Amino acid sequence: MLNNFWEKLSQPFFALAPMEDVTDTVFREIVLSVADPVKLKLLFTEFTSVDGLCHPKGREAVIHRLLVNNSERELLNSGNIKLVVQIWGTDPEKFYSASRYISDHYDFDGIDINMGCPVAKIVKQGGCSALIGQNELVSDIIQATREGSGLPVSVKTRTGIKEHTTEQWVAFLLETGISAIILHARTQRMMSEKPAEWDQVKLAVDIRNQINPAIKLIGNGDVRNISHGLELMSETGADGAMVGRGIFADPWFFSSQVKDRRIDKNLDLLKSHIISFGNTWGNSKNFSLLKRFFKIYISGFDGAAAFRAQLMESLNTSEAVDLIEQFKSIDF
Repeated sequence: MLNNFWEKLSQPFFALAPMEDVTDTVFREIVLSVADPVKLKLLFTEFTSVDGLCHPKGREAVIHRLLVNNSERELLNSGNIKLVVQIWGTDPEKFYSASRYISDHYDFDGIDINMGCPVAKIVKQGGCSALIGQNELVSDIIQATREGSGLPVSVKTRTGIKEHTTEQWVAFLLETGISAIILHARTQRMMSEKPAEWDQVKLAVDIRNQINPAIKLIGNGDVRNISHGLELMSETGADGAMVGRGIFADPWFFSSQVKDRRIDKNLDLLKSHIISFGNTWGNSKNFSLLKRFFKIYISGFDGAAAFRAQLMESLNTSEAVDLIEQFKSIDF
């Protein structure tokens, strides 16, 4: 396999999780702009349907998920940080075609197959976490993806459907030729409502060590901060920790400047996010998508809720930026 970056990743490391309508090129760039590249080594795209990529009209609807801004690419290169594209579906032939298309047209470092999303509409289609335990189909999907490109292939998954089947499921995945397993320490039924059970990550690591120690194993679920992530990796033996919802509590999650930041730094970061969103997407994406991010930057200080409510009424990037500048002029 060509240029398998997984083999060169030094442990322990952190990764930013793929999140729908969140981890586009704009948000990834914002995270990268304040991240310490010693801490953050790996990012993922939003998950992209192989059905969409393999259909001319469908491709138009999903291709934005694969966009990498030049400015994001510069940050990735300067920090030697890897970017992995995540895909999902059920048809091995489409996985082959989609991975070939990705390999031919984009500059990603790897391909990840989503076998973990528990959302009902996806599960009903037989995709993502519904693939857990479907060993023959999963084997065909992984093989097709590997054959379709020269990129290393990983799988992001969960510990089971209704109950933990970590031992059997991980043991099977370790024999498929993938380069890494990202294990969300919850079952499909647990969604994201119950606490992640990292003892299952430890079990997976123990199995990995017995079957194929060369395969990287990354734990995912309820990582509160860098110290907590390092503690979880130490306790379980995981090579890395993936951060999802934790980034919503702190956009500086991976930064070395956390203790030094002030309200105006968060406001400047939000302003950069809004401007980049407008420059990148123009009118092709609804401005309201940005509003889910406002609480990330505006919380924890007097007047935060009122200002956030005011920002939620803005109709475009210009209005939002003006409101930020007005708020910054207040002596707080």
